[in-house]
Amino acid sequence: MEFRYRNFVISLLLLSLSFPPSFSYLRFSPVDNHLVNCGSVETTIVDNRLYSSDWSNRNLPFCPSDRSVALRNENSFAGSSPLYDTARVFEKPSEYKFEIREKGIHMVRLHFQKFNSSKFDFGSAQFHVLVDKYVVLSNFNGGNSAETPLIKEYLIRVDAEKLLIRFFPTDSSKFAFVNAIEVISAPKDLVPNTSLSLNSNENVNFDSWSNQALEVVYRVNVGGPKVTPYNDTLWRTWVVDDEYLESSSGTERVYFGGRIKYQTGFASREIGPDNVYKSARLIRSTNGSIPNLNMTWVFPVAGEGYNYLVRLHFCDIASISLELLFFNVYVNGKLALENLDLSSATNEMLASPYYADIVVAGSDISGALNVSVGPSKDSMPYVIDGILNGVEILKLSNSMGSFDGLDSADVVLSLWPGRTGLLIPLVAAVLLVMSLSIVLRRKIIETKESLGWSKLPVNVSEFDAKLGV
Repeated sequence: MEFRYRNFVISLLLLSLSFPPSFSYLRFSPVDNHLVNCGSVETTIVDNRLYSSDWSNRNLPFCPSDRSVALRNENSFAGSSPLYDTARVFEKPSEYKFEIREKGIHMVRLHFQKFNSSKFDFGSAQFHVLVDKYVVLSNFNGGNSAETPLIKEYLIRVDAEKLLIRFFPTDSSKFAFVNAIEVISAPKDLVPNTSLSLNSNENVNFDSWSNQALEVVYRVNVGGPKVTPYNDTLWRTWVVDDEYLESSSGTERVYFGGRIKYQTGFASREIGPDNVYKSARLIRSTNGSIPNLNMTWVFPVAGEGYNYLVRLHFCDIASISLELLFFNVYVNGKLALENLDLSSATNEMLASPYYADIVVAGSDISGALNVSVGPSKDSMPYVIDGILNGVEILKLSNSMGSFDGLDSADVVLSLWPGRTGLLIPLVAAVLLVMSLSIVLRRKIIETKESLGWSKLPVNVSEFDAKLGV
């Protein structure tokens, strides 16, 4: 009996070791995990995630205002996600309320997909969107393409027990819409406490994230395939880098089939998934001389009034030994990381991920943000002389708490027709009361004057006074 038990335990151990590395860890489980399929009458499973309906259950904490319409796409797109078969349309300012159990940074994703409807012309949609105290979208039309969905993602600190997401149709369009919403607690290490400033080459502290938020503008898997939410620990999408690479000449793609070695205190799977760190684009010496070139990626951005956080992902999956890879990193032509040594940065371990955060001032950006990687003065021939695995570019909210213009949340709220409609009757009522008060006051004064007593002249006799003479 003891022998059978021992064999059973050994079999379990061998079975656990036989699982692929990607299944040998616990997936991130957020405390707050609100997934909403807007306008749907039933729950929907997408990428093994359950999206709840917002249709008629008024007990759900995120149900929208009654001033809305649920629509179904009359001509569904072939192969598209079921999230984009329905939409919730708002003809008046409306809001979703989400209960927050864990205070801190939250990932907020808004899904938009225009579709055909006999009731609404989605091509004429225009609206504002507020998330908490931030203006995330202003005069937004729902995206430029009628066939490709648009996902807008934000990292916002929530310190209250509820998070409001509000939609405000403009006067010109009369309606707003959304297809799906995600509100998810972010891992503690996702947003940095400090970051390197490109202007000063010094670490800058983010002292108060309560007054700062981030919008994901680009998330790129360098040298590798597209990463979908199904293959990402935080359900993110990483696009391929070909569109942004200035030139592929002299560069090489590489894919790693081994195990990525995540270390405590370094980059985690929530910072970047295996599929990002297992692929890269690199510069390699082939003829005994160090190549005189840089790999450069160009990302169009709106620079004026906004700072950007550039997160660069590195993992040495190509070197045959430690202490052979040294290279420089440039952002907008400025040297950001000099003689970067991934062996030292990762505690002397190959295939171990590392990331660097760099803040770029809007004044240094003129329509595009460039990232370059190339050999340094310490680079050596016959080895790898530059590598990059992934790029993320995030916009920081401006001084008005906006990602899209100079209007603050208070300005947008002041344009709320519901509030304006309430204000006008209140003002009219006050004016009416004031007018009635003035009229009544005058009547009272006139009445008092007509009934008032005055002393008779001294030269009139009592008899004359009685006769009225």
